[in-house]
Amino acid sequence: MRIRRRARPEVGIDLVPLIDVVFMLLIFFMVSTTFQKETGIKIDLPESTTSARHEEDTVINLTIGADGAYAVNGRMLVNNQLATLMRALGDVSGGDHDQRLVITADANARHQAVVTAMDAAGQVGLTHLSIATRSPEDAQ
Repeated sequence: MRIRRRARPEVGIDLVPLIDVVFMLLIFFMVSTTFQKETGIKIDLPESTTSARHEEDTVINLTIGADGAYAVNGRMLVNNQLATLMRALGDVSGGDHDQRLVITADANARHQAVVTAMDAAGQVGLTHLSIATRSPEDAQ
């Protein structure tokens, strides 16, 4: 009597379902990811040891006193509100967003007053900002 051997089925791993799951996860993460555009103000911080001169007719000077009072091109504002500052910067710039804004803040001014000034400039569209400093020789 002759016994026939049964053919063994080939053992293997079917990768198609695994690939399907990986593609579904990839699609899920691509769809659920939120892309945020970081907005901010480009700030040009000047060197304190050098003094670069620019054309004075295209510069808006914003002065912040120790008490947080604002002055735009030498004219004091009636209050320290963000809307007032934005209106003053908009009037002085005349819609020209290429003008430079130089922020001169007192050393004892609150940080919030400077941040409010930068926020107002960004909302008006002024993106070329400089913060005025003085050299160590001027402090003496």
